[in-house]
Amino acid sequence: MSVIEAVADYEVMGAEALVERVVRDAPINSVCFTSSFQTEDMVVLHMLRQHLPEVPVIFLETGYHFKELIAYRDRMVAEWKLNLVNAMPSTTVGEFEGQFGKLHIVQPTECCRVRKVEPLMRSLEPFGWWFTGLRREQSPTRAGLKKVEDHRTPTGKQMKKVSVLADWDWARVSDYATVHGIPQLELYARGYTSIGCEPCTAIPEAGADARSGRWGGKKLECGIHTFSEKS
Repeated sequence: MSVIEAVADYEVMGAEALVERVVRDAPINSVCFTSSFQTEDMVVLHMLRQHLPEVPVIFLETGYHFKELIAYRDRMVAEWKLNLVNAMPSTTVGEFEGQFGKLHIVQPTECCRVRKVEPLMRSLEPFGWWFTGLRREQSPTRAGLKKVEDHRTPTGKQMKKVSVLADWDWARVSDYATVHGIPQLELYARGYTSIGCEPCTAIPEAGADARSGRWGGKKLECGIHTFSEKS
């Protein structure tokens, strides 16, 4: 049975088995992975590299990231010899702020659309299978996440979105990283639980969901996972 015919099997498959299944059956050069270099992403990437060492790793270079995250990205690219693809906005931060000001403060959704969503959607066009590190536990907006979903980008591109860690909790993610010697981004030790652009990321209150520190609590998603429609 091919991966395309086995939709009913996806939800009961373990993460590593699902990675192996998709990589085995997906067309050559059709797989990519989007990464913010947070721990769940590094876990998925560790699994993917067992089968696709040169899988394209798409990173959204918004220009607003923590310097610690960029340093960690560069370290892991070098140590793991990653095939990094920096998805770039059409303007530099200086050009962008010269035209729109501090858009991340007054219109954060529009800022995310221009500096994250549009570059990513362009970067996804060559691919048919999109791996992510999304988990249901991360926020209420992800509670209904399926391990494999059919998605359509704004251009009409049809693709399958694969979230092999959908049913994992943080403890399981952390345990996998420890067992496999995956270094963690130092920002976690400071109390950050979901790390995006520096101006829009704060340490969440005790007991709050992992993404509650994003965008001052005004929203939970940048739009990457909502601008691509389920089909």
